[in-house]
Amino acid sequence: MGFASPWFLLGMAALAVPLYLHLLRRTTTPRPFSSLLFFEPQTQSSQRYRRLRYWLLLALRLALLALIVLAFANPFVSRHVARIDAARLVLLVIDHSFSMHAGTRLEDAKREALSVLSNVRSEDRVQVIAFSSQLQVLTSPSRDFGAQRAAIAAIAADDSRGNLGELANAVRQAAEHAGTPIEAHLISDFQLSNLPANASEMALPASATLVVHPVISDAVPNWTVESVTSPEQIFGNGSGAVLTGVRATVAGFATPAAERTVSLVVNGKTLSTQRAQVPANGRVAVTFAAVPVPHGFSRCEVDIDSADALTQDDVFRFAVERSDSQPVLFVHAPADSRSPLYFSNALAAAEGPAYLLQSVSPDQAARLSLNRYAFVVIAGLASLPPRLDEELQQYVQAGGNVWVVLGPGAGHGPAPVFGANILEARGFASSPGARFARVGENDAQNWLGATSLWSGVKFYYASSVEETNSTVLLRLTDRTPLLLEKNRGEGRMLLLTSGFEGLTNDLPVQPAFVAFVAQTARHLSNRETGATLRVVDSFLDLHAGDPGGGSTSGVEVIDPQGQRPLSLTDAATTRSLRLDEAGFYQVRIASGRTELVAVNPDRRESDLRRVSDDILAGWQKHAVPPITVSAGRPAVPAPSAPGVREERIGLWWFLILLALAAALAQAWAGDRHLATRREQI
Repeated sequence: MGFASPWFLLGMAALAVPLYLHLLRRTTTPRPFSSLLFFEPQTQSSQRYRRLRYWLLLALRLALLALIVLAFANPFVSRHVARIDAARLVLLVIDHSFSMHAGTRLEDAKREALSVLSNVRSEDRVQVIAFSSQLQVLTSPSRDFGAQRAAIAAIAADDSRGNLGELANAVRQAAEHAGTPIEAHLISDFQLSNLPANASEMALPASATLVVHPVISDAVPNWTVESVTSPEQIFGNGSGAVLTGVRATVAGFATPAAERTVSLVVNGKTLSTQRAQVPANGRVAVTFAAVPVPHGFSRCEVDIDSADALTQDDVFRFAVERSDSQPVLFVHAPADSRSPLYFSNALAAAEGPAYLLQSVSPDQAARLSLNRYAFVVIAGLASLPPRLDEELQQYVQAGGNVWVVLGPGAGHGPAPVFGANILEARGFASSPGARFARVGENDAQNWLGATSLWSGVKFYYASSVEETNSTVLLRLTDRTPLLLEKNRGEGRMLLLTSGFEGLTNDLPVQPAFVAFVAQTARHLSNRETGATLRVVDSFLDLHAGDPGGGSTSGVEVIDPQGQRPLSLTDAATTRSLRLDEAGFYQVRIASGRTELVAVNPDRRESDLRRVSDDILAGWQKHAVPPITVSAGRPAVPAPSAPGVREERIGLWWFLILLALAAALAQAWAGDRHLATRREQI
């Protein structure tokens, strides 16, 4: 027997009240009398009145208070009854992230899953789930254990990073629809890097029990090529076109000091090899000498000799393109010789042989084929010949990029090619106070980055244009748009509302001009830094110029296995592609250009350190019931005794009935006590 609320037993002190009331009685009762002359003075003893009387009434009052106090203390008795458990949904969640490639981890996890499955009751439903960065539901909840075994056997390790937060979220969603208790068995190597930044993301619902099955006990040493920096493009012909500046970082996790062989491989051929001394649990940088590369894209790798269980991260892939200088068309007014001069000098200073600039008048441009140019610049022109304007529209629609620079002769009406209406020309030289404007805030996070280099640039003239359907990248201090961008078809267009001639501003003679021209040239020629180097689970934008994804232009993608992950029809309308496999993806974009994208696993997966038992124990603050940690065999929560469970029976209602009876009895006894007092009187 026990009490659910034992603190109420302190109320037993109230039993002293009836005792005190029974002792508190007057010693004499005054009576009217004619004279006390014939009475003899005498001292009367009070002991008689201090004795307790009416024992039955006192006992009933004490019993009433005691029963009320006991009822509030909620006594109960325990008994063992036969256990009848409801059917459960058993989730077999198997980690198949990149680190599970190491040794026999995945095979051990699959054996553990089969062992858990063999202990599942026949009335329970089972569902098999594989998880890494995302969860893959392999079977529906069922009692067909044969189908579950086949699903477990088919699981293969992928190249994604594990995420325990995604797992907890999936369990929470399953609990909302299951309608039965959930028992989730998580079989994993429990990498420390798989923990989410916020521990609350791992909270589980009250109806879910989590049982964890670590397939390893301690961290194992692992070396990896952590990163590689290399030029993505080289230009030129002959012996001068060589690959230089390749720098690799080799890292060790929980490793002793060791010497590793590091090799540079280009298109399957080892062109350079070095020996590197990697410090204990540290990293070292290795720089390779210049090596020749052929024209076009080269599939390059930095490899280290295998010396650990995880060999898949001993290689780091990157792509390098060797090509001739990309032609750029600069269209300007015949009388404007300053704009092409400033622009060509800045482009040559920033990009060297990467671009070959061709300056022409509008009439000359109308006779050229625009498809061969990386991008086209229209500088200081209020209008274009109809034929050139039509060809530029088609050029942008097909994936070409155009940069329109208005300058002082912009006038009114729509901006050439870009199409935004020019509202007014704003001159700041005659403004009161400051006689120029500066670049203000950067309104959007974009490819331009920080605007600190623009702090010293003075703008004397700019056009105010409509911002509809455009993104404003830069504004002047009076909120006049300075640089706008918008997409059309597969291409993109930029609009600079000032000029390049050095009269509307002093930008061409400022240091910011070279950096601005270099950034914009890379953006317009699709050469942004890192465009050919990605991480598994990142997304590849298939239609950079079509934010709605509704283009019908042809895009073709070939994955590392030589297969098309998207049909040509799907690729024409799909906005982006998730890169879920390590290797090289070949992409032919709508403009006809072919790109090679190198994809590597997230190097956080190379750190094979395991989550400590203390952290796993802390997980129980977000999981109800607590987590059970299994040391090998499946850990199934054990009942209090085989086939039985403990049941509590509350007694408060019985005590309330007794208290009611005591209350009625003490009322009856009280009436008799009052009757006796009246007879004595």
